[in-house]
Order: sequence, then C-alpha cells, then structure tokens
Amino acid sequence: MSKILYRTEFHVFVILALFSLLCGYINAGFWSPLNLFSILKSTSTIGIMALGMLMVIVAGGIDISIPAVAVFAVYSTSKFLVSIKYAGGIWVPFLMAILIGALLGCLNAFFISKYRLAPLIVTLAIASAVTGFLRTFIGSTVIANLPRSMFDFSRTNILSVTQADGSVARLSVAVVVFAVITVLVWLLMNYTTPGRGLYALGNDPVAAERIGFNTKRIQFMAYGLSGALAGITGVIHVSLIRQANIRDLEGVEMEVIAAVVLGGASITGGRGTVIGTLLGVFLIMVIKGSLILMGIPSSWQKVVIGAVLIAATVVTSLRKKSF
Repeated sequence: MSKILYRTEFHVFVILALFSLLCGYINAGFWSPLNLFSILKSTSTIGIMALGMLMVIVAGGIDISIPAVAVFAVYSTSKFLVSIKYAGGIWVPFLMAILIGALLGCLNAFFISKYRLAPLIVTLAIASAVTGFLRTFIGSTVIANLPRSMFDFSRTNILSVTQADGSVARLSVAVVVFAVITVLVWLLMNYTTPGRGLYALGNDPVAAERIGFNTKRIQFMAYGLSGALAGITGVIHVSLIRQANIRDLEGVEMEVIAAVVLGGASITGGRGTVIGTLLGVFLIMVIKGSLILMGIPSSWQKVVIGAVLIAATVVTSLRKKSF
C-alpha cells in the first residue's frame, strides 16, 4: 500500500478525482452523459497519440512531428480515396494512414539513429517538411466529400443514453479503438523484450547495447509505432468531424506531451507507464472540458495546458533528484 501511495499515478488519480468533483459542484452539467461521452471521445484521439509519445519518451526521445504526420497521413489518404471513388470499408483508410504514418516515423528514427541527431530538431524538421510538402504538392483545400465508410464510422456508436431533457447522448466507437490500442501498447511495454528495451534505452543507451539490445531497432520501433498511431488518430479525427483540413490538430503535441509527463513519464527517458499516461490524458481533457463549461475563453486553454506542463516537468525533476 505504501508503494501505491508514493506512485505518480496515484497522485494524478487523486487530483483527477478532486478536480472532477469540483467541476461537478460548480456545474452539474459536468456529470451529464453528453459531457462525459464528449470527454471520452476527445480522449480517444489525444490518447492514441499520447500512447505513441509515451513509447518515444520512455526510449529517451521526443516526437514533435505527430500532428503533422497525422494530418499528412489522413489528408493524402482521403484525397487518394476520393480520387478513385473508393466505396469499400473503413479498414483501407486505416491501413493506408498507418502505413504512411509508420514510414514517416521511421524516417525520424533513421536520422536520429544513424546520425545521432537531437530528436527535437529532427522531428521538428520532419514536421515542417511534411507540412510544406502537403501544401505544395497535395493541396490545401478542405475535403468534405470523404469516403462513405468514414462517414459511417463517425455515426457508429456503442452506447446511447437518453438524458433528463429528452436528448440522446451517444458514445462513439472511437472509444473502443482507443481501448484496444491501449491494451496492445500495455502488453508490448510490460510483457515483451522490445518493450523492456524501450526502458533500457531511455535509462542508459550504452548499457542497453552492452546487455544485448539493438538500440537502433528499438528507436525504429518507437518512432515507427508513434507514426502509425498518429495515422490512426488522423483517420478517427477526420471521420468524427467529417472533413479533412491540413490545419487540423495544430499545436496538439503540447497537450500530448503534457499528458505523458503529467502521468509520471520522465522527459529524459527511462520511466513512464500506460496507466499514468491514461490518467494524464483524462486530466487534460477534464481540464479543457471544465473550462468550456465554465464559459472561460478557449484561448486560456493553452495557458492552462502550458502551466500544467511546466508543473509536471518541475515535479518530475524534483522526484528524480530525491532518488
């Protein structure tokens, strides 16, 4: 029990519970099915990206390119499928976006592992290059006539609840996709050799090589999976809003990093858990949702997220010094 009380995940859980109670006290609408389902739907997109970011950060890196990769993957996929008048299932858009995202993630890993460049610089450069390429060669118009399967995905719900005012709150199937990916990442990081390699690389790259881990392969896995999950996020996001816009998801990397670090991951690598990341994502989404319910301008959301990121980084640093 004493170990649980000292874990970062427990502290984040307590903060999340207290903040939720406070929000519910200020505005009873916080506990309405409509608001809770909305938070879960928002969590499914940010959360999938956060899981990819978690693997990269645990391995001692950072990936600023994930929003650009997500947008590039889904926008190019949508444009191609629209051009050939695709009328099949949702699995093709997902597979195409996953492949494109994984390739861009591996491109990050190539420069980082081969030339030992700083991950921040490489991923920032890839994000800029991808965005520029997208606007120059693919286009910048909003794609509204998406394939039918993407519209059908946006209308698929796993639960419907009739509220007191007679309106119906619906829980999107995107939450199921998020749950499945969460379980798979949790299994990878906790019960596989490559997953342990992420922690070994983040703690000490030289020691990781000495005990037999192929550090370059681990970096390719981390960044490749981060890119693939960004592709999945892109398809879900575009399907839910029912249009593809190259300006979607701009700046979301700050929320993702804040959620991962807030969940207990060390920004210098070697530490972080899936459960902690989930709690961090939920806390970020609850904070954003509560600000909206309280009528606070959306411009203040970035201020709050920035403050949370600074606080989480300071706490992580202090905890590291205490051990």
